[in-house]
Amino acid sequence: MQDDTPVIEISKVSTRYGQHVVHEDLDLEVRRAEIFALIGGSGSGKSTLLRQMILLQRPDSGSIRVLGVDLEKLGDDEALMLRQRWGVMFQHGGLFGSLTVKENVGLPLREHTDLGDRLIDEIADWKLAMTGLAPEVGAQYPTELSGGMLKRASLARALSLDPELLFLDEPTAGLDPESAGEVDELIRKLSDLFGLTIVMITHDMDLLWQVADRVAVLADGKVQGVGSMLELSRMDNPAIRKFFDGPRGRAAQEQQQAAGQDNEKNGRSSSKPK
Repeated sequence: MQDDTPVIEISKVSTRYGQHVVHEDLDLEVRRAEIFALIGGSGSGKSTLLRQMILLQRPDSGSIRVLGVDLEKLGDDEALMLRQRWGVMFQHGGLFGSLTVKENVGLPLREHTDLGDRLIDEIADWKLAMTGLAPEVGAQYPTELSGGMLKRASLARALSLDPELLFLDEPTAGLDPESAGEVDELIRKLSDLFGLTIVMITHDMDLLWQVADRVAVLADGKVQGVGSMLELSRMDNPAIRKFFDGPRGRAAQEQQQAAGQDNEKNGRSSSKPK
């Protein structure tokens, strides 16, 4: 269940690459147990902001607090402990090609716990099952998986340490509509079951409409608007309008409206479950 407790607090963050301004006094807050999405055009700073939140890059100024911890003040040991409280699903999977899927999923447990190999294998099997993968997939290598299966395997590894916070980088990119829809459903299911706070970068309009609780639009170094997709669709800001006025945006919105009408006819709420 959502509450207003901030899990991520970004205050006055500025980032520059030479003369190019990526972020300028950017403010943002992510609440506990919500699915929060970052969207924006190329060069808007989405990926940079994600890297800053997961300690892969530092902003030039400003502060970022994650799970109550100021990232600027962390030592190496503290950073290692904090990283174990979140999971990251990278856009292209990020799995090691020389390891089987099960070995990839179990790797964080081998690195950060004292659990025995047998128990780690059992946990890895369980994580794979949670993401909808059959046990035999664990014996395969990443190159043997389809795009949808690779996304699920990467998600299973991100969940291996039972994180409080999950970062998803383009979780449906490159997938066919059916596989993308299955990933959409999986993300919502995991959020509902475990109360995870999920932060994702995506260009998938269907995912945004069907899964995201709130969405932040980045442009010109700042957050141009934050709200549900319905709330954003009613804003006049040109940086926001371009996500709704193009063919893909209109199609996704029409599909969402049609689904809402069907739900009303069947006596169900059209809002996302939470």
